[in-house]
Amino acid sequence: MTGYGSASRQVSLGAGVVADLQVECRAVNSRFLDLGFRLPDECRGAEPALREMATQSLSRGKVEFRAAWRVNSGAAGAAKANPHALGALNKDRLDALYTLQEHAQVAFPNAEALRIADILRWPGIVSEPRGEEEGWIAATVEAGRAALAALMDSRHTEGKALVTVLTNITSKMREIVKVIEPKVPVYVAQYQEKLTERLAEALAAQEQGKSSGSGTELMERIRQEVVLYAVRIDVAEEFARLKTHLQVVDTALAGKGPVGKRLDFLMQELNREANTLSSKSVSEECTQAALELKLLIEQMREQVQNLE
Repeated sequence: MTGYGSASRQVSLGAGVVADLQVECRAVNSRFLDLGFRLPDECRGAEPALREMATQSLSRGKVEFRAAWRVNSGAAGAAKANPHALGALNKDRLDALYTLQEHAQVAFPNAEALRIADILRWPGIVSEPRGEEEGWIAATVEAGRAALAALMDSRHTEGKALVTVLTNITSKMREIVKVIEPKVPVYVAQYQEKLTERLAEALAAQEQGKSSGSGTELMERIRQEVVLYAVRIDVAEEFARLKTHLQVVDTALAGKGPVGKRLDFLMQELNREANTLSSKSVSEECTQAALELKLLIEQMREQVQNLE
């Protein structure tokens, strides 16, 4: 099932500077639970907690947590009040960089001097306030929990819509069964009558010239063949199981908690019964009904893949 949720929290970086942390939680359809994390280094420590929260709440879907942060826009005011709010220059590193530049210019007299932007980007020159690890982890976990809750709400809304779709499909399947089930005994009787006539003609041709008592034996053999064939094409059990499975599907959809994997299994059982009905069909109408059932089951299977 798809879903999206986001939440933001603030993290104190020290020296009056605050970072705005944004955590997003996205989910797309998948038969199994697949978790992914795109977190900045400051938030990496929160990954185990986020993973545990996700596994407790979800059983399906490709789920990804993303986090990003930036210094709060109010930091400019803090910088005016406190020059060290946005960072401080590391004098030792700055002196070392200046010495390196002098040596480089001796070796390369035509080289340009470093610009201010280059100096400030040099690793270790500016010591920026980064905040405490515990604060980053706590804020990431809190924002992740809120984002996950928002995702669950969106998935719940989608789930209710899918339940309506699946319930409509089961209703269509019941209508097909309701129409075709009473007709099956008539079709079977008609087919048995035709089969009896054909067997009688075939066996009579073989029995010509034998004793008069062969007529009774002939009819007995025909009766046995017809009974055996009637047993093979009897679909009463298939209809009973089909209706039972449909009832279980509706019960599962009306209940609470994860039902996706259970419905996966029920789709297999429904398809098995539809295949049997098709193989035992004794009329074109029965065959068409079985094909319609299989089509509806396949539609359900596609939707069930998206259910939690």
